Amino acid sequence: MSVATDTSFTHFTRTAERAANQVIAAYSTSFGLACRLLGPRHRQHVRNIYALVRVADELVDGVTAEAGLSYQEQCDALAHFIDETHRAVKLGYSSDLIVHAFAQTARTAGIDDTLIDPFFDSMRMDLGERTASRTSAQQPAPLRFDADAHDGYVHGSAEVVGLMCLRVFMRDENIDDGDAAALQHGASRLGAAFQNINFLRDLADDTTRLGRSYLGTSDHLEDRDRMEWVSTIRSQLADANAVIPLLPRDARAAVRSALALFSALTDRIEQTTVDELYRHRVRVPDAVKAGLAARAVASTWMELHR
Repeated sequence: MSVATDTSFTHFTRTAERAANQVIAAYSTSFGLACRLLGPRHRQHVRNIYALVRVADELVDGVTAEAGLSYQEQCDALAHFIDETHRAVKLGYSSDLIVHAFAQTARTAGIDDTLIDPFFDSMRMDLGERTASRTSAQQPAPLRFDADAHDGYVHGSAEVVGLMCLRVFMRDENIDDGDAAALQHGASRLGAAFQNINFLRDLADDTTRLGRSYLGTSDHLEDRDRMEWVSTIRSQLADANAVIPLLPRDARAAVRSALALFSALTDRIEQTTVDELYRHRVRVPDAVKAGLAARAVASTWMELHR
């Protein structure tokens, strides 16, 4: 009887993991490419984290509204997703395939409420404080994030995701406190850089469709604002790059590849006026992405064979 139960649970978990992989395939070719560069012991766990984060993000970024849910029903949907995630991490099971996959990773890597709760706090911020009587057809008041709100949002929506991935990478490693602190700083800075770059890339969608301004309280950014954010992002990427040699060998190429891609995006944003950013999303062509990934692999190989 116990053998059948174990086999059934394993089959369910593998099915949940395949569902998580489908989320990545549907929403992010860039992240999928980086994940393929991870060692096998990390790859599925990072995909499981991404899938949960992506589903939660879609929940607050219009899917529920477009499905016709009222504002209160959207809040209820998010609350249910949060409760189910906590329950699954505690019990090791959920009938929700994406939540189940994440729970297996969280229990394996020691991802706990200190990382999970801030993430969901940021998702709540996306829904904002609005009247429960607002219908789905009504436009909410714009959400504008000042510096403190921006920092809090970025910590929850991005920095803790980097820290979740770091716990996956380091779960079998023995490192001293100094290296651990440096890695945590680097993971946080990389997550913040990724988020700030995406804020700049998504100016058009965030402001027109979602009614959000993550990069300040003004109605329209200026080019000087763009350049200040580019400078901030480059500093964040540099801090992250400095600690890559402290990562396990089978995680370095993937992190280097992701960092290189976002560095390339930063270069393109620097060359794009704010008015253009409000009209279209900056992208890196697939051929360039492939080249960046290849160089990340080669750089890591040379580092390991000096």
